[in-house]
Amino acid sequence: MSGSLDGWPAFARELDATLAVQSHYVLYGNLRDHFLVRSGEGAAQLRPLRDLLWGALSPSGYRCLLCWDPVDGLSVHPQAPEAADAASRLLGGKPSTQPPSLTRLRADLTAFSRPQQPSQDEPPVRAALVIEYASRLVLSPEQLDPSERDFFLFCLKQSRTTTPLFLPGSPRPGPLYNPVIWLVEREQDLPSWLTAGNERIRPIGIGHPDFGDRQATARLLAGSFRGSEPSEEVCEAFAEQAEGLTLQQMIDVTRLARDRALPFEQLPDAVRTYKLGVLDNPWRRGFLRDRIETGQRSVPNRIVGQDAAVTKTLDILKRAALGLSGAQAAQSSSRPRGVLFFAGPTGVGKTELAKAVAALVFGDESAYLRFDMSEFSAEHAGDRLIGAPPGYVGHEAGGELTNAVRRQPFRVILFDEIEKAHPRILDKFLQVLEDGRLTDGRGATTHFSECILIFTSNLGVMTAEGASVRPGMPYEEIEQVVKAAIGDHFSRVIGRPELLNRFGDNIVVFDFVGPAAATRIFDLQLANILRAVNDQHGIEVKVEDGPRELLREWCTADLEKGGRGIGTALESFFVNPLARALFDLADVHGDNVAVTALRRSGPMVSLELM
Repeated sequence: MSGSLDGWPAFARELDATLAVQSHYVLYGNLRDHFLVRSGEGAAQLRPLRDLLWGALSPSGYRCLLCWDPVDGLSVHPQAPEAADAASRLLGGKPSTQPPSLTRLRADLTAFSRPQQPSQDEPPVRAALVIEYASRLVLSPEQLDPSERDFFLFCLKQSRTTTPLFLPGSPRPGPLYNPVIWLVEREQDLPSWLTAGNERIRPIGIGHPDFGDRQATARLLAGSFRGSEPSEEVCEAFAEQAEGLTLQQMIDVTRLARDRALPFEQLPDAVRTYKLGVLDNPWRRGFLRDRIETGQRSVPNRIVGQDAAVTKTLDILKRAALGLSGAQAAQSSSRPRGVLFFAGPTGVGKTELAKAVAALVFGDESAYLRFDMSEFSAEHAGDRLIGAPPGYVGHEAGGELTNAVRRQPFRVILFDEIEKAHPRILDKFLQVLEDGRLTDGRGATTHFSECILIFTSNLGVMTAEGASVRPGMPYEEIEQVVKAAIGDHFSRVIGRPELLNRFGDNIVVFDFVGPAAATRIFDLQLANILRAVNDQHGIEVKVEDGPRELLREWCTADLEKGGRGIGTALESFFVNPLARALFDLADVHGDNVAVTALRRSGPMVSLELM
């Protein structure tokens, strides 16, 4: 192997090291990127793939790259007379001007791989044939038509029968192959029988850049900003913000920043704009701090009797507003802004608090998106979230979750009753919670870095033996029992302790609705009913003290179902009989009526109006 490739990407060094034994290479993965090349003096530069391949092969005596693609056919790289002359000698003339096709490619491969007899006047030509966009040569690699099958059968034979070449006087005089290099999106994009068990064909994956590559690239790109001398801290912050991006995308981000007249120090804003496609950032609005402070007074009035849960939720929101969510991690910038796990009895305000968070942060409850995870109990149901895989029905439509977040990146997303989802679907959340992104079935990446994710669960409230927590228990005891049940479920029952670790200390346990809170909820819901009657029919209904107290007693008798149970009881004991009474009246539009008495006979309730 040539020592000149120290500091080059690993895939380039692997290709260089195996030229003596491999006649074909399949490069797949991150092909459309720029790649960082470091020299021995500490300098670095960015090169596209074609230049990188040429830079890796030319020191070993290779004279040119023949580059073929399904659009333009055959071309020569680099564009120099020496390379063109070498290509002409290798092909027996200039590249054909016929339209590209598998037939034309087979002819070029035949000329490229024909035996080269050593001669004192004309030594053999070392070259490589790069087949670009090879994933698009056929519709399906496993369902080939006869002409496609014959082409790849020819390639299979060519890979085994071609021989390496000696080149006297070369820096590497030993025999090396003139390789065919296939560029594909996935390794499976070529027929499996072509590559499987074929020791002459070497698949090499090209991964995304790591933090070190992004950091070195940030230093290189800093020089394109005039009048700025960015510090190492700024470059490191840019590299961290660019997690999940390619080096080419980092170049595009700097181009976007210059177009927006942003200094280098504001590249995080440019990264967000590039990822999300929006300029406005609700998390940077000056009034968000005031809104959260106001929420400390308004939210407890909306979520009655849950002071501990509301306080912890607002603390996590303050952390999110300051950008400190996950700040203890080395790289946390791409993670969701906030993650909450609401647990506890049913009907105590978990969903309502999620709506309140959306209204508080984004000023709009429509920024709240809910998924009922009981609908995702089957493994294949996960396709609804991120879209069906390629080749399956609905593949083009994308996923409900990924599509919604791409349309509106600033959202509160509620995953209701998370314990009812299939464990394989839960695995999708690992990537979201850790990396802040998901790739859907179409290959598009959705970023969740500006979202608040809220999971709800009733774990720990009921067991097979009955209720494990009951109204009247101390909150500390309820919290302990519920958290223990959540830990047991994720660690032992479904075997996903890593998901539990991602939730961390963001588990918010709700208390049962107590008598005092139940009275406030009853008053609020009754007022809502009376207001609705007045708004829709112009009838002002007054409930006198006696029937009001009796109604409150009936509706708050069983608090295990929380505020939802109070609402259900109000519907049965008040709304239904009120509707019957108003319906029987001839014309009460604009009148004032009073409920003077309530009577209950079995399941039936009647009332008297005056």
